[in-house]
Amino acid sequence: MKTGLVITKIFTLIFLISCDSKEDDKFIINGQIENAGEIKSIKLFEGESASQSIILENGGEFKFERSSPHSALYTIQVGQQQFMLIAKNGEEIEFRADLNDPGNYTVAGSEASVKMKELHTITETFRTQQNGLQVELQERINAGEGTPEIQNYLIEKNVFFVRELSKQILPFSRRNENNLAGFYAMLTLYSVDPTSYEQEMINYMEDIQGKFKFNQEVQSIATQMKEIKPLSIGQKAPDFSSLTPEGEEVSLSDFRGNYVLLDFWAAWCAPCRQENPNIVEQYHKFKDKGFTVLGLSLDKDREAWLKAIKNDKLVWKQLSDLKMWDSEVGRLYNITAIPASFMIDPDGKIVGKNLRGPELQKFLENNL
Repeated sequence: MKTGLVITKIFTLIFLISCDSKEDDKFIINGQIENAGEIKSIKLFEGESASQSIILENGGEFKFERSSPHSALYTIQVGQQQFMLIAKNGEEIEFRADLNDPGNYTVAGSEASVKMKELHTITETFRTQQNGLQVELQERINAGEGTPEIQNYLIEKNVFFVRELSKQILPFSRRNENNLAGFYAMLTLYSVDPTSYEQEMINYMEDIQGKFKFNQEVQSIATQMKEIKPLSIGQKAPDFSSLTPEGEEVSLSDFRGNYVLLDFWAAWCAPCRQENPNIVEQYHKFKDKGFTVLGLSLDKDREAWLKAIKNDKLVWKQLSDLKMWDSEVGRLYNITAIPASFMIDPDGKIVGKNLRGPELQKFLENNL
């Protein structure tokens, strides 16, 4: 009798354990989309890849069941609207959204997803500001205002918006170092202004890399930051030598004692050519105060390179091995897009990156 009772309890315990184990092999998203209109189905993305599509039931209800042993980013796409969640096995997430007011969606059952909603609220203000800048740009162009003046004004306005965003993002990221919401917050800030917040991103990734060993995106960004660190602000600028059009060998260290703008550009690069008049202006304004420019071209066509130097009145030293993206100096400085520039101080240390437009003038005025 007692033996039968014990066996019964053991089987009951095994059954309960197996049930719990099964639930831990997946996560569930129970949701409802109100005012979906003509939208009949929605998608769930894991990272950037669509992992599941599902038909909305009557009333807009849906249910996703997926497996993720470690926290990962998922995106629910409803028409043109996207909602980001962070999920892992064992969680049952409740999600509700009204497409008449998609910004006020609700989420529960996942602490990290709740934090992603908080991040969404922070970044939504910035998105609205960015949209406003685009509208203002078009309105002022239509009114006949000069493009360079508009661009400088809007650049300054955007810098202000990014700084206001950083006042919320930076403390949010630090408060959430133990969940992925903090990582995506820092990634958002870095994506809108990689230069100004490069050091914060490097430090942040060094702190959290070990906490998310199984998250490929975290590990990929951490590897990227390790590559960037030797070229970050405060580091010694790597020395190099290359040739001028006349065949003279010139080294970066030849300019020690001056502030040097190491400018990566090319004749075929329209944004580079648009920035050249600003660099020319600042060069002539500050060249007698301890400032110079060293151009490093990623051209392949020698004649096009020489013609651009002449047409744009680039009177400072110009270097190139005419290998475009295979440029040895370009690889040394991890150049993957141009225009790109490094401001190097008299001691050979990197003190600024990608200073363009009014930012270049401000830096020179403050330091010379």
